[in-house]
Amino acid sequence: MGKKVLLGMSGGVDSSVAALMLKNQGYEVTGCTLRLYDNGDIGESPERGCCSLDDVSDAASVCRKIGIDHITLNFTDRFREKVMRPFAESYIKGEIPNPCVECNRHIKFDMMLRQAELLGFDFIATGHYAEVRQADGKWQLIRPADKKKDQTYVLCFMTQYQLAHTIFPLWGTEKSRIREIAEENGLINSRKPDSQDICFVPTGDYAGFIERVSGYSSREGDFISEEGEVMGRHSGYIKYTIGQRKGLGAAFGQPVYVTGKNPRDNTVTLSPRALTAKSVYLREFNMISGENLTEPMAVSGKIRYNSAEQSAVIYPPDGRGIYRVEFDEPVKNPAAGQTCALYSGERVIGGGIINSIKEADGYGC
Repeated sequence: MGKKVLLGMSGGVDSSVAALMLKNQGYEVTGCTLRLYDNGDIGESPERGCCSLDDVSDAASVCRKIGIDHITLNFTDRFREKVMRPFAESYIKGEIPNPCVECNRHIKFDMMLRQAELLGFDFIATGHYAEVRQADGKWQLIRPADKKKDQTYVLCFMTQYQLAHTIFPLWGTEKSRIREIAEENGLINSRKPDSQDICFVPTGDYAGFIERVSGYSSREGDFISEEGEVMGRHSGYIKYTIGQRKGLGAAFGQPVYVTGKNPRDNTVTLSPRALTAKSVYLREFNMISGENLTEPMAVSGKIRYNSAEQSAVIYPPDGRGIYRVEFDEPVKNPAAGQTCALYSGERVIGGGIINSIKEADGYGC
């Protein structure tokens, strides 16, 4: 009997092929669909969308097809506490959070791993495109061969213990081949589209979600210039994001970008130039190696899942535990709340949450 693996299955094609690969490699696999929230709580049909009955049904169907067990675990309370509420609170503070990072950090590689150990499993697995390696006595998180599917950005908070108990079967396989494998094996979701939205905000209405979850009510306020001059009225600062240029709800005679949000004054700052910064300051920084950073380290980094990485240096923490990342060239549209992931070649160094920035011209915010 092979090692026992609990595989997180969303109902999508990636995790389904991961299940097939693990079984073919001799593991004793059980598929596991995580119940993260009730669709009715976010105004969605229980039959559609992430965490829907359709997703559970698709995952269970794949498990029956390839001959493995399937279970469902209910993490709704933990997901609400660690992902949904912090997302709303961060937005209300004027930040731009990434809930996918927090879901992996607190749910998939924390709660699911703990539950797997209680149930007697040796490993957990997911359909993320990444690899775990061991070198010099340390576990390493490695980027995939298919850079278009590099998902290590959302995994940058993984720890040594988590990596030691995690398998990523899809590393080294391109997405086109994943769909071919699913089709060749008659899996029901071989052509199912990938999810693109935040799972609990499928319509993209962040403000509506935040108001329902937190009780916060958006208020109109002023659009202002960088010099503080009133340019117009906005419909609530939580409805805007740093770098936004379209959908502002007003005309200004020229293209402008959102470059700041001030919850205290209920203002949204606009500028004809996009916000750029050379320095970002990180809280909650995680070094995947588990070591302490005691001297500056040359790295590359990116501040969004789809942004290009850029050369940088990370400096040891100050007395408040804040790390400074100095980019060689300014990064575009950084914002507090975003995740900054750092790399050394193909290896993921770790990541943290942007606490503040220093603009390219030296203005701190």
